[in-house]
Amino acid sequence: MNIRIRNFYYLIAGVLAMLFAFTHAWNGQSVVLPTLDIKAISLSTRTVFNYVWHIITAENLVIGIAFIIMSFQTERSKIRLVAWMIVAILMVRLMVILGITALLDVSALTDTLIDSVAIVIYIALIILGTRMKKKQ
Repeated sequence: MNIRIRNFYYLIAGVLAMLFAFTHAWNGQSVVLPTLDIKAISLSTRTVFNYVWHIITAENLVIGIAFIIMSFQTERSKIRLVAWMIVAILMVRLMVILGITALLDVSALTDTLIDSVAIVIYIALIILGTRMKKKQ
């Protein structure tokens, strides 16, 4: 059985996505979600915020697993579409983050800098992975 990494960019993207899932869950449980436990916010609003937060965590986890699996695949043409679809999802995610932040509080755009840079680096790694040529 010859299992070897065929695409290091995808492997790095997968590990990053798993790390993002972990830090997103940790940040949510330790900082963000406890602040919602105030009585001024309705239970339905808290519920929606909680499940949206956890959807993003789960999405990062699934994407990470997908990229790790994809990093071992030999048939690049079959997985390239998946990579581009994930890039599209990440680009939309970034546009939503920046758009909603700008709409609600344009001065808070600087607070999104770390997340924005992380998403751009993540997208760049994936695109580099899609451009790899098969070794002859």
